[in-house]
This record gives sequence, C-alpha cells and structure tokens, in this order.
Amino acid sequence: MADVITITALNRYVKSLLDSDQVLGGIALRGEVANFVHHYKSGHYYFTLRDERASVKAVMFRQDAQRLAFTPQDGMRVIVRCRVSLYEATGSFQVYVSDLFPDGVGAAQLAFEQLKARLEAEGLFRPEHKRPIPARPGCIGVVTSATGAALQDIRNVLSRRWPLAKLLLAPVNVQGELAAPEISRAIAALDGSGRADVIIVARGGGSREDLWVFNDERIARAAYACKTPLISAVGHEIDFSILDFVADLRAPTPSAAAELATPDREAELQKICSLFANIHENMQTRLDLCYNKFNTLCARQASISPAGICGPRLHRLEALAAAARKSGRSVLAAKSARVERGAALAHSLSPYAVLGRGYALLQDETGRCLPVARLEPGQQILLLGSGARAACRVERVEHREGQKDEKAEKL
Repeated sequence: MADVITITALNRYVKSLLDSDQVLGGIALRGEVANFVHHYKSGHYYFTLRDERASVKAVMFRQDAQRLAFTPQDGMRVIVRCRVSLYEATGSFQVYVSDLFPDGVGAAQLAFEQLKARLEAEGLFRPEHKRPIPARPGCIGVVTSATGAALQDIRNVLSRRWPLAKLLLAPVNVQGELAAPEISRAIAALDGSGRADVIIVARGGGSREDLWVFNDERIARAAYACKTPLISAVGHEIDFSILDFVADLRAPTPSAAAELATPDREAELQKICSLFANIHENMQTRLDLCYNKFNTLCARQASISPAGICGPRLHRLEALAAAARKSGRSVLAAKSARVERGAALAHSLSPYAVLGRGYALLQDETGRCLPVARLEPGQQILLLGSGARAACRVERVEHREGQKDEKAEKL
C-alpha cells in the first residue's frame, strides 16, 4: 500500500515538478481572453485563456500589468509569454503571464484606442502644451536608426535647405523589444544635453507591426516631458502613432520633418535682399529729407545769424543811448544851474561875505558869535574881520532906545 501524504504535500510536489520543467518555465500561448478581472486593490489581472477546445486560468501580477499599453478585454485574442505552475492553496493549475500582446489587427487597434484615450484624458495631447518650432535652428537632434533611410533623407534635405544647421544623431533601434526604451532614453538624453534646438524622432515606412513600437507609452511620456520642441516623423503620411499626438508637430515623413524644422535658404536669401533694399531705400529717403531740411536751414541762417539779429537792434540801442546821454546832460545842466543858484544864495547870506564888504563879527572868547545886545563893559571879545582878527575889551556899552528894553525883557 502506498504511503499516505497530505494534500499540501501533493500540491507542493506537483508544483515542484511543473516549476522544474524547462519547457514549461517559459512558453508562449495564443488564445482568447475570458472572465477578465482587474483587482482594484492588488492591481493584478486575473482571466481565463482559452481556445476552441480548452482553457487555462491565468494571472498577471501588477508589476507586469503596469507595463502594458492597453487593458485586456473579454474576447480579445492575445499572445502571452508565461510559465506554468500550480497554486498550492487551491491546487489550481494556471499560467503566470509576464507579457501580453494583441493578436490580430482588431486587438491591436483596440489597444491603440485605449492608450490614446487614457493619455488624452491625462492632457498629453492638449494644444497649449505644444511648443513652437524654432525658425532657424542651429542644431537638430535626430532619434533614429544610424543605418536607416530616414537619416539619409533628413541629411539630404538639410544639405539642400539649411546646411548651416548641425545634425546631432542619437542612434537607436526603431523596432523590436529594445526599441521603446532606447527611443525614450534618447529623447531624454538629447533634451537634457541642451545642445539641440529641435528634436526629430524618425522612422521610414514599414508595416503596421513595424511601426507599433511608436505607440509605446514610455515613448509618449518621454516626448511629453521633453522641453525641446519635438517633431514626430514616423512611417508614411497615412500612418498615425501615439507619438504623433504627443509631439509638438507631426510630419508625414522624415523628409517632411527636415523641411518643417528648417527654413529654405533661397527664401531666406530673398528676404535678406528685400530687407537690404528696403533699408537702402529708407536711408536714401531719410537722407533726401535731411538734405532738403539742411538747405532750408541754410536759407534761414542768414536771417537768424547774430549779425542779422543784432543789426536792427544795434541801431535802436545807439539811438536810445544817444537819447539817454542827451537827457542826462539836460538833467545835469538843470541840476547844476540849480546848485549854482543855491550856492550863490547861500554865499550871499553868508556872514563871511558881509565881512568882505568891511564889516566885522563879534565873538566871545570861545569863538561863538556874540550879539551886541549882550555886551558888557570890561568884557573881553574878539573882533573878526575880512582879513584879520583883533582881541578887544569893551569900555562901555551904549544902547539905543528900545534895544535895552528888549534886552531887559530877555533877561
């Protein structure tokens, strides 16, 4: 009789067998999604993968699910990379999915629409976030394959239209598993270098599957975070990718992107020639105006010269000066005559003038004039004449009638 074991031991043994199998450790399955559940707390995906005859339970953990550019839905045909194992707690045989891809155009288009709607809701496509492309870039960064036709097309256009611009290449894979992380890192590196005035992300034409990498969310977010103006040039004119909606400008082809990023040197030369002609014409017009104004000023210079301004005023000044001198002499003569008359009158009233006619002036010993009415006998007096002075003593005083009484009254 066989040994008795527990259910736990059985499940653990079966799980170890499945985990140790090299084939079951990494396989790819194609099937249709059914009973899809997105666990809102853990973030894990739980679903059933089935074909026409069988089904198997599948789980995709959050760290792997977050890398998907779309959300699986019931009925979607997919290809999954997974490992086969057993969930010990319930004994459930299931696959653990590490990656999931749409299988067929319908599923791929659904994934595209889902990612586009989600990024648009986040605002990555808004026009106000678009940056203008510089008119005359000095350096153009290019994210593309170093051996692809897109790079050569861009070089040809630049050499013809704007050879002054330098080309800064960030070589990347443009298809395959490594393409998306390489392209997103290249965009960030060019933007962080500060050397590029504009960045072109380019890839030549190809099938829808070849261009699908440019729908990757990592590239879209790298383009949105880029501070340098970015032009998307992926595929042909009829092809659209998520990058086209995020980029600041979409070009239908790499050649068109090079044309949109640069001016036409012939057109710029025509603008320069036109500006030069306008400047020359404007300068000549201003020179003519200045010359005409100079001639007018020269004609007016004679009338506004110092001689022209001072001449008439000088004659008037001389006339006023002559009139002032004449008036001054007249006033001076009148004043002089008046002074002379006053001097003559004062001289005529001067007691010294009377002395000249033989009269004498009585003074006391201090030199003050002495009236005759105050003379006293024995008094010492001075007798002042015209040419001499004599000291005298009064012997007697004879008063006329009336003068003595006057003197008595004053005393």
